[in-house]
Amino acid sequence: MTDFLIKSTLSLVVLLGVYHLLLEKEKMHHFNRFYLLFALVFSMVIPFITIEVVQEIAQPAVTAGNIQILPTTAVVVEETNYLAIALWGLYGFVTVVLGFRFMRNVKQISKKMKSNTPIAYQNAQLVLVPEKTLPHTFLNTIFINETEYNNREVEAELYTHELTHVTQKHTLDILFIEVLKTVFWFNPIFIFYKKAIQLNHEFLADEKVVHSYKNVPFYQSLLLSKANANPTFYLASNLNYLITKKRLLMMTKTTSKRKAIAKQALLLPAVTALLFSLCTKVVAQQIGTKQNAQPNKVGSLFNTYYNKTTFKVKDEKGKITAEKKYNDLTPAEKRAIPSILSKEERLPTNEELLTKLSKGAPETMEIDLFSLENKIVKKGENDIYNSPEISEKPDFPGGMDNFYKFVGNNYKTPEQPDLKGKIYISFIIEKDGSITDVKNIRDIGFGTGDEAVRVMNICPKWIPGKVKGEPVRVLYSLPITIQSAKS
Repeated sequence: MTDFLIKSTLSLVVLLGVYHLLLEKEKMHHFNRFYLLFALVFSMVIPFITIEVVQEIAQPAVTAGNIQILPTTAVVVEETNYLAIALWGLYGFVTVVLGFRFMRNVKQISKKMKSNTPIAYQNAQLVLVPEKTLPHTFLNTIFINETEYNNREVEAELYTHELTHVTQKHTLDILFIEVLKTVFWFNPIFIFYKKAIQLNHEFLADEKVVHSYKNVPFYQSLLLSKANANPTFYLASNLNYLITKKRLLMMTKTTSKRKAIAKQALLLPAVTALLFSLCTKVVAQQIGTKQNAQPNKVGSLFNTYYNKTTFKVKDEKGKITAEKKYNDLTPAEKRAIPSILSKEERLPTNEELLTKLSKGAPETMEIDLFSLENKIVKKGENDIYNSPEISEKPDFPGGMDNFYKFVGNNYKTPEQPDLKGKIYISFIIEKDGSITDVKNIRDIGFGTGDEAVRVMNICPKWIPGKVKGEPVRVLYSLPITIQSAKS
């Protein structure tokens, strides 16, 4: 919702600014009417338009080779946002009140049409009303004071003016902008759009009168004599709406066809700039891969790394009893493969990991399922261990359920409706249980990975992993499932 409001408001402001700068002072009123309506519709639609720009990348982000990904996931549970509920409640209440006011006014003018005398007049109908009022129009009905009509005190220019509102259906424009004002009552930009639309309507009606009677001074004097009359219904087209210097000057102004076309052509760059600035989305695509390719999985990554390696499998007596390729190994034999990162002092970056994987594994490697003691060997004081290399795995105080509750209570989901997916993070659990070197391996955009890193950096200390009873540094990785509230 926030994204919609920001994009639509920016579009409305820019397009209205372009109107006042380029179009309002020019005598091309029919085009201006179309432009103002287009600006409203376009600004309501633009938040839903997405233009994808594919950006090729040399290498994909991958999950570290043999880092263990735990099967259990932490589901982030959003807390009740009472402020948001209160604001939505306020919005709903005000919208209902304004909607009721709008419907009541439509009903009142409808009642006014039915309760007074109607008279057929060209393509419209006149409704004679007892109250003192200027002629005004709603849909195909022109309201005129009954006494002035009977005494023939209504000038022909005024009939022509109001008939223009009827034949060009100006009321529909006003009803459209009033509906938008009712729904988006908190956005003042629609007030300025209504003023621009109504003034353009008067330009159109004035143009018709001037073209029909060819007497600009008399018509200007007539409008000025009516300027102080009582205001009429706000949903109607009113004769004395903004009788200002703008209307009086516009009657005598001319705009060349070449100038009109030039100014209209300038609108295309403005609309194009809005589209690309508000709707462009950069999509990363790996060079040489299909756009819809699935992320690399650990198994296929290992298969490539060990493609040229022959594994010599030992029995319980230490004798080599079989030689296998990676795909032929049993799950237990795969777990017994020496760790890729066993001699690393820090977690490598994606680029470093890819460089290591691209070199491939040694041509031959030995697997000894029956010498676990040889596998769990103390390394250097600051070396990093993987889960298969330790005798006691690290744990969160109170168990992993408490860890997932901690993540759920502290993770702030982005304001993006229907957001679903997993993010993957890795970190090191130090000997004292503190968390360091937190990295975002893969996320789903919208800052989800950065937020996961932030939460892990404030995480309480864990119970450290151990080798032969002594705490060691352990490399750890896990996924977090994100599911935001639906819009």
